[in-house]
Amino acid sequence: MMSCILGLAAFHPDSSACVVVDGELKAAVSEERLGVRMKHDASFPAQAIRWALEAAGVTPRDLTHVAVARDTSKNRGAKIAYTLANPFRAAGAVREHFRRRGRDAGLFAKIAAACGCAESEIRAELVNVEHHLAHVASAYYCSPFDSASALSYDGSGDFASLMACKCAGTKIEILDRVTLPASLGFFYTAVCQFIGFDGFGEEYKVMGLAPYGEDRYHEEMKKILVLDDDGWFHFGKGYVAMPNGWTCNFKTSEDFLHMFTFHTEKMRRILGGAPRRRGDPLTQREKDIARSCQVRFEEAAVHCLKRLHKLAPNDNLCMAGGSALNGVANARILRDTPFRNQYLQAAASDEGTCLGAALWAYHNAAGGTKRFHMKHAFWGPAHGEDRIRADLAAAGVEATRFDDPELFGKIVALLRAGKVVGWYQGAGEWGPRALGNRSILADPTNPDMKAIINAKIKRRESFRPFAPSVLAEDVKEYFEQDVYSPFMMHVVKFKPEWRAKLPAVVHQDGTGRLQSVSREFNPRYYDLIRAFKRASGVGILLNTSFNENEPVVDTPAQALDCYLRTDMDALCLGNWLAVK
Repeated sequence: MMSCILGLAAFHPDSSACVVVDGELKAAVSEERLGVRMKHDASFPAQAIRWALEAAGVTPRDLTHVAVARDTSKNRGAKIAYTLANPFRAAGAVREHFRRRGRDAGLFAKIAAACGCAESEIRAELVNVEHHLAHVASAYYCSPFDSASALSYDGSGDFASLMACKCAGTKIEILDRVTLPASLGFFYTAVCQFIGFDGFGEEYKVMGLAPYGEDRYHEEMKKILVLDDDGWFHFGKGYVAMPNGWTCNFKTSEDFLHMFTFHTEKMRRILGGAPRRRGDPLTQREKDIARSCQVRFEEAAVHCLKRLHKLAPNDNLCMAGGSALNGVANARILRDTPFRNQYLQAAASDEGTCLGAALWAYHNAAGGTKRFHMKHAFWGPAHGEDRIRADLAAAGVEATRFDDPELFGKIVALLRAGKVVGWYQGAGEWGPRALGNRSILADPTNPDMKAIINAKIKRRESFRPFAPSVLAEDVKEYFEQDVYSPFMMHVVKFKPEWRAKLPAVVHQDGTGRLQSVSREFNPRYYDLIRAFKRASGVGILLNTSFNENEPVVDTPAQALDCYLRTDMDALCLGNWLAVK
């Protein structure tokens, strides 16, 4: 009998939906791409559900299982212990626990409302999958490995912040967990907030700022985050606060989610007093704190991975969770731990838990045995030639259609002339990163390009770097580590001889957030980079996400709107090229 599974990440930021049919991923998208277009959208993924079912060619009646990446029954002992030790602070968390449990009761009604059908038409089995188990499943079941050690770590999920697993065949064995309040994610977020980045999901800014600082707060960070000789880690007493329930999730006038404040008065004293206010100038203090935070996080990550290897010795490592998006740490893990092979799927953050829940349900509830290997990230909506023509006409933008060889030549000429080009192709990427279908492209050899894009298009902090998209076979030519990183999960040092030649993509510390581009999985983007290499001698393009302080564009109309309201010079929609 065919299994048809709807996977959901819901009732939490980065809500999303996917469809898995007989163990194969058919469609996946986050709600932020389709809904009100607010980053890290926490609303119920109604539009994502509707689109994913339609894209997979199934209806709610076809569903055999609905898998949700949340299981409030897990870690009860840790919840009770925390409640008894902290009765006043825990009261809100207890209320939130029961509120979330109650949401499952109306889940099928919400799905039916999203799809415009009667609830009685949905006869699927509901499968709840613990948050971190869903993360691990999203990594291992999508990997090419027959066995692996696996780690999920982030802020929190179902009252845990880390899960260590041993994986073999289709089985995942949970070896250990770290429960709250200890959390590497909360540690990083607390420091992120102190530096003045208080929006949900802004931790990547700390990673980008860190190379501008010195590790002057190392001893302070060691007091805040303590690594256990015979275990994982814990917080020094009084430095990091715990949320009183999930109170950090509301929309502001800036259209981002504010968070509960994790840094305490004790942390503020040890880091030098008042935290930076959002919008104030960044001083050397903030840069040094960012550097020390990143160094301590890397130490903690390596500590945890070495412990995992002792618990489950294996050459193969699968990782997921928000903390697994720290590309600097990921590259260091490959250098400084016994693991030789590493796999992270494209949506390693919370939006990817819907896929992990669906694949776990396939193997453990539906009895499936077929393995699925995620080799590319293009599982989102695609809009064809007719939609592109219509949206160009509606926007009043003149464009010319070229066949591929000529099109690539036109774009390369624009890039070599110092122009910034919007590149919109095929299906949207799954996950938080633009991987060559919803990208803004530029010449990496242009010394002014980083400042131009930050100021005129992205309108963001000047210290934030841009990623190099590299022909997969050329990675070893430009980088010190020959890492295959198709989903931009590794920040790797450029070889010294290339750093001055690629100023637009080389960060302050000589690194770049590498994207390996293979022709097998994205032929048009590969061919464009190859055409650029023939003209410039460099097999790299600067790649940043196609957006301006908003979710990555989904439709051609959104791409056109971004193109028209910014100083982008040209826009390529499929084979159509518009130039200002």
